[in-house]
Amino acid sequence: MSDQWPGLDEFLQVLGLEEEPLGLYYTGVQPETGLTPDPLDPISRAKEIKGEINWGAVFGGFSCVMGHIWRARRKRAAAWFSADHYGCPGGAFYLGFMKPQTELIVHYVSTGLPGQMEGECYLPSPDKCRAFFEYLDPRPAPKPFMVVKPLGLFQKDEKPELVVFFCRPESLAGLHQLAAFVTGEAEVVRSPFGAGCSNITSWPFFYLSRGRQAAVLGGWDPSARQFYKTDELSFTVPLTLFEAMLAQWPASFLTRKAWRTSRQKIARSRRAWGEGEA
Repeated sequence: MSDQWPGLDEFLQVLGLEEEPLGLYYTGVQPETGLTPDPLDPISRAKEIKGEINWGAVFGGFSCVMGHIWRARRKRAAAWFSADHYGCPGGAFYLGFMKPQTELIVHYVSTGLPGQMEGECYLPSPDKCRAFFEYLDPRPAPKPFMVVKPLGLFQKDEKPELVVFFCRPESLAGLHQLAAFVTGEAEVVRSPFGAGCSNITSWPFFYLSRGRQAAVLGGWDPSARQFYKTDELSFTVPLTLFEAMLAQWPASFLTRKAWRTSRQKIARSRRAWGEGEA
């Protein structure tokens, strides 16, 4: 585990988590190693209007952002993305490499195009879908590459902007309540609609841009659920909130009787999934 965050091992043990969280950051240096989508031509609404997007190639080279992160978790490695290593049009948008969203994806996520393309029906109409994309308005990528990797792989000169946990509800309860303990805010945890990758990237940045240190609960996207463990969700916080949680948990409910009872449930959950004792 990285020595940048002393006490992290104990913190994870108290929460019943064996897997260390991931850190997410943008960099101007292309990673020398790591899992990344195959390169595709960058897309944009302007190119779509001109008919310059080869959609067959885009969908033919499709790979989910959460799929690459899932494999990085399993290998304890980095995953990285860029304007031409984006995997899917949704990922290119949510990660800040392209906006506004293309009209084809507006229709794809909603009701489709009659006779041409079946829609996913995640939103009831193209107008509602377009309004959602415009409201979320992801932060433009500040640097050419986005990297996601376990905190233990961070070097001394590297800092994540966001920290992402993957866990089941028993451990998640501890993170959820701890975020409230640290901030004193009853609504510090948010769970907005969006793709799996939006909940670990664009939504946390959305709240930060509005001055909110929000924790974002995600993993609801059925299209990405295959890249989570059964019953698992994501919990993403800004680095400052993560470090406050890490520093302040010993003064919280995590050292009290109620959490000891929860730890018993965490142990039963882990045994049920063949993951050993918490």
